[in-house]
Amino acid sequence: MRTAAAGALACGLALASASAHAGGAQAATAWWLWPLGLFVTCFLIGIVAVPAGIGGGTLFVPIVGSFFPFHLDFVRGAGLLVALASALAAGPSLLRSGLGSLRLTLPLALLASMSSIAGAMLGLALPADVIQVLLGGLVLGIVALMIASPKAQQPLAARADPLASALGLHGVFVDGASGRAVRWQVHRTFAGMLSFTVIGVMAGMFGIGAGWANVPVLTLLMGAPVKLAAGTSSVVLSLVDSSAAWVYLHKGAVLPMIAVPSVAGMMLGARIGVRLLDRLDGVMIRRLVIGVLLFAGARALLKGLHLWT
Repeated sequence: MRTAAAGALACGLALASASAHAGGAQAATAWWLWPLGLFVTCFLIGIVAVPAGIGGGTLFVPIVGSFFPFHLDFVRGAGLLVALASALAAGPSLLRSGLGSLRLTLPLALLASMSSIAGAMLGLALPADVIQVLLGGLVLGIVALMIASPKAQQPLAARADPLASALGLHGVFVDGASGRAVRWQVHRTFAGMLSFTVIGVMAGMFGIGAGWANVPVLTLLMGAPVKLAAGTSSVVLSLVDSSAAWVYLHKGAVLPMIAVPSVAGMMLGARIGVRLLDRLDGVMIRRLVIGVLLFAGARALLKGLHLWT
């Protein structure tokens, strides 16, 4: 499954790269390659993004910004809609299955949503080449975080702290792989809420959603189970990305040619990703995502440095 997904994603990137080299008369007659390439790429991103719990925008912005000839502002605007579509497609199923907790989502998403608006305004005010370089560095930092997180894995929260108890941040979900009920609670709730405030700023600024940091904060800092963190991350995205996306819409940084095929592909892929979340090994998904992010982040950084010079 991992090999097939990696091969399919490589095919999508190859299509985008081949389209990027089309010029002259070919560019005038093959305009449909761009929507098609976006649809295929986003469909494959949606499949792997939900099980990884990172959000589609984390993969969308560096990949599309590097392989497609669109201005980065339009890519970031579409990236937030892509992440939002992925979250909305997956959210109801995750909530019904118990892999997403609405109690855990609401206080964290409230803070992240407010800060994402400020981040979106800041991102649109900065030059595109500066954002490209910062985006490449951020994506490579995400890769380092994902690689290091298993080594720094913290045990599950043994007891809830007073703030978590007051907010009712606890519950039970059924692990589909083992068939047993898992009781969960969280701790370090105040630190987690502050972290989600910072995450919201970066999510709006770079248009990559917030899933890339949601899962590490929920697991390493707050002591939530990995599957619950991945599911809750997608539910959080549905609230955070919608706030930042309105800023890009208001500023005219959303093009239907980019957003429509991207959102359609992401929603279809996310529905498959939800089914894989409860069945696939998390380590396999993590390795696939790390490889794609490493490649896309390095390309985005090099492209930004080239533009800068």
